[in-house]
Amino acid sequence: MTHLARLPVLFLFLLLGACGSNAQVAHLPVGDDAYAIVPPPDANAPRTSYVIVPNDVLNLQVFQEPDLSNEELQVDNLGNIQIPLIGEIQAAGRTATEIADDIEKRLGARYIVNPQVVVSIAKQAERFVTVEGQVEKPGVYEVAREDTLLSAIARAESTTREAALDEVVVFRTIDGRRMAARFNLSDVRSGRAPDPQIQGGDAVVVGFSALKGAWQDILKAAPLFNSFAFLLTRN
Repeated sequence: MTHLARLPVLFLFLLLGACGSNAQVAHLPVGDDAYAIVPPPDANAPRTSYVIVPNDVLNLQVFQEPDLSNEELQVDNLGNIQIPLIGEIQAAGRTATEIADDIEKRLGARYIVNPQVVVSIAKQAERFVTVEGQVEKPGVYEVAREDTLLSAIARAESTTREAALDEVVVFRTIDGRRMAARFNLSDVRSGRAPDPQIQGGDAVVVGFSALKGAWQDILKAAPLFNSFAFLLTRN
C-alpha cells in the first residue's frame, strides 16, 4: 500500500478517535440511584394497589344505597371526587381500597350504620409517554400500567444504529420536581439489569453515539474513499 493509499485509512482512525461519549448525561443518576427514581415493576404488588390519578373513572357502590352509588365517578383534574352527603374527597394518589375505607368512615360517622362501600376502577385515564432521540419513530405514545422502558422504546420502533444504548434517560416529575435517571439499554435487554417501569407523563430520550454516527458516515463514504485512493495510486 502506498502512502497516498493509506490516507483514507488514516482519516478513518483519526475520525473515530475524535468521537467521545456525551458528557451532558454523565452526571445523571445510574444504577441503584436511577432505579430509586424509576423503579422496576413490583411483581408481588396486587392489582388492587393501583394508584388513582386525575381523570380516572371510578365505580362507587354503597350497599343498599343506590342514591349514593355511581358507576361513572370521574376524578377531576385536581384529583378529587364528589360524594353525595360527604362532599369532596381526595382520590388521586390513593388506591380504590383506601378511598372505600375513607367513604365508609365518613358515612358511618354521621349518616349510615355500618356502611359497606366498594370502589373499583371503571376506566383508567389515558396516559402518554414521549419517546425521542435516537429511535426510529419519535413521538408521543399511550402507555398502559404494565409498560416498561423496553416496551416504550418498542412503541417507537426501537433504537437507531447511531443510538448510545448506555445513555437512555428517563425524565419523571416527582412531587413537582423534574427528575432524570440514566439506564443502559443493553443491560436491560440482556437481563443484566431490571426493566424500569414507565408511567404516564414520562419522557424517554435515547442518546446519540458519536462513534456509531461517525462509523455510519464512514460506511457511506467508503466507496468515495476507495475511488479517491485508486485515482491517487494510478497517478
